[in-house]
Amino acid sequence: MAGKGKTTADTSTQNGQSQNGQSKGHADGGSDGATPVEAYVVKDPEAFARNVARMLEELGKAASAWIEPREKGEVVDTVSEPMADMVKTFSKVGEYWLSDPKRAIEAQTSLLTSYFGMWNESMQRMSNIDAETQAKPPSKPADKRFSDPDWEQNPFFELMKNAYFVTSDWANRLVAESDGLDERTRHKAEFYIKQVTSALSPANFLITNPELYKETVATNGENLVRGMHMLAEDITAGRGELKLRQSDASKFAVGENIAVSEGQVVAQDDVCQIIQYDPKTDTVLKRPLLIVPPWINKFYILDLNPKKSFIKWAVEQGHTVFVISWVNPDERHADKDWEAYSREGISFALDTIEASTGEKQVNAIGYCVGGTLLAATLALHAQEKDKRIATATFFTTQTDFTHAGDLKVFVDEDQIAAIETSMQKSGYLDGSKMATAFNMLRASDLIWPYVVNNYLKGKDPMPFDLLYWNSDATRMPAANHSYYLRNCYLENNLSQDKMELAGKTLKLSDVKIPIYNLAAREDHIAPARSAYIGGKLFGGDVTYVMAGSGHIAGVVNPPAAGKYQYWTDGPKDAEFDDWVAGATETPGSWWPHWHEWIRANSDAEVPARKPGGKKLKPIEAAPGSYVRARV
Repeated sequence: MAGKGKTTADTSTQNGQSQNGQSKGHADGGSDGATPVEAYVVKDPEAFARNVARMLEELGKAASAWIEPREKGEVVDTVSEPMADMVKTFSKVGEYWLSDPKRAIEAQTSLLTSYFGMWNESMQRMSNIDAETQAKPPSKPADKRFSDPDWEQNPFFELMKNAYFVTSDWANRLVAESDGLDERTRHKAEFYIKQVTSALSPANFLITNPELYKETVATNGENLVRGMHMLAEDITAGRGELKLRQSDASKFAVGENIAVSEGQVVAQDDVCQIIQYDPKTDTVLKRPLLIVPPWINKFYILDLNPKKSFIKWAVEQGHTVFVISWVNPDERHADKDWEAYSREGISFALDTIEASTGEKQVNAIGYCVGGTLLAATLALHAQEKDKRIATATFFTTQTDFTHAGDLKVFVDEDQIAAIETSMQKSGYLDGSKMATAFNMLRASDLIWPYVVNNYLKGKDPMPFDLLYWNSDATRMPAANHSYYLRNCYLENNLSQDKMELAGKTLKLSDVKIPIYNLAAREDHIAPARSAYIGGKLFGGDVTYVMAGSGHIAGVVNPPAAGKYQYWTDGPKDAEFDDWVAGATETPGSWWPHWHEWIRANSDAEVPARKPGGKKLKPIEAAPGSYVRARV
């Protein structure tokens, strides 16, 4: 999924530090010559007490914002369901270790031995014994959560950090070394352990984080007042749920400084708007380009700003670009299923392109779940003898969900049934639910740094267009989302020739057109292995390309940036690991490689076309009104 998640930028705020290896104060004005002891001592107890009272007042407002919609029945908590699943999963791990007393004792002894070692080291350091001669826990890679010097220089905080690493490593080993677990249970246990250890990091708590402690002392608790005020605002904005802000939303406006490529909405129906972009070249490729983005996010990830815009770049290369902008559904769209999105989305777009340009064949791109829908539609078109899509490009798309990554943790019969019950009440799945699931895939990057920065440091997040897009969530129609979860993640029907659409059973082997299959090496939503395996299901020639970075940055990588790399030309028909080992690495963006592939399939050109042509009257300027609807 395009989800949400996407590639991650470190937007957490780190305080200025160090002079001769010691803390130099805090970001909001700690005194420069402060000793380590002074940095932890409250200077103005009266001001601190006043701010604690103000903080509690703001916390009360946050509690009221959380309670009120529940008392009115507007919010029904479902947290017990995933918690119950987590407990059930951990109990299966526990059964293995507790079934053999000797094994259980060995596990406990291993943990206690590590704790005693850390405690001795800490005592020796506080006694001014040369710590360099003592045994230390294995060094860890750089972790931005622990960048403050006092994590190393203060024995208390060093002990907290080392205890955290030892405990989390021990817990991960318990899962890894549990014999007899089925693959799904092990996967879920690994995921839940990651969530728990991310949440319990000492960096997330005021008393155990030296940076937060010093910040609180230096400001006499003013940071906590600001933080609790922001917490109340975010719960109110989420109508009883925490709507975690990851970017300064006030700095962005769709159509003003984000999603600004020039074009027109040339057609619309209940499911989508079709945008045609203004040409920037005198001649264009004869075949127009249709982009099918995911409906789980908004299309402008491909048009964030002029420097990052794939849409703008494609127009400049001579493509006549059409984009589907999906509706942000409400209760009226409850029954819009995959067939509706195929017919009223992709087929409607093809009809619109023919009316605007007169062309009967197009090059199509599908991104993430938009690509999965495109693949299913191609299989349907093959049976219906619809040949309007001449080539297809898939961006981080899965058609086989065997290796679908951590999102599979959220999908089993019980969890899907619970989601379906919830959707029956409103006709859709609220966008915040999917956003939370995507953020949990990278909790240490996408959740906890913002909890610390916003609510404990009391600082606004930095403006960042990618994270603004990430927070601009969309709903999912009940029928569509249920079909997707069951047919793709739960039953994997598309890969097994069992998916039914419009009364036909689909076979990807029926799709004979040329395919450009782009994966991203570090993708945690549509893993590169999964995209590679799924690409083998098509019946025609498939060009597999693996980009560097993740689900978003691997795709949104303009040539001018000079970032990352991509791999091509691995051994044909090889297993994934063998393909990677034998592939050719090329620095920079894959975009030019894709454009050459498009031209190799058809490079005929015609005079540039204006949006709508002679038959369609533009409805409104791009990016249109559908994309502006916010949850």
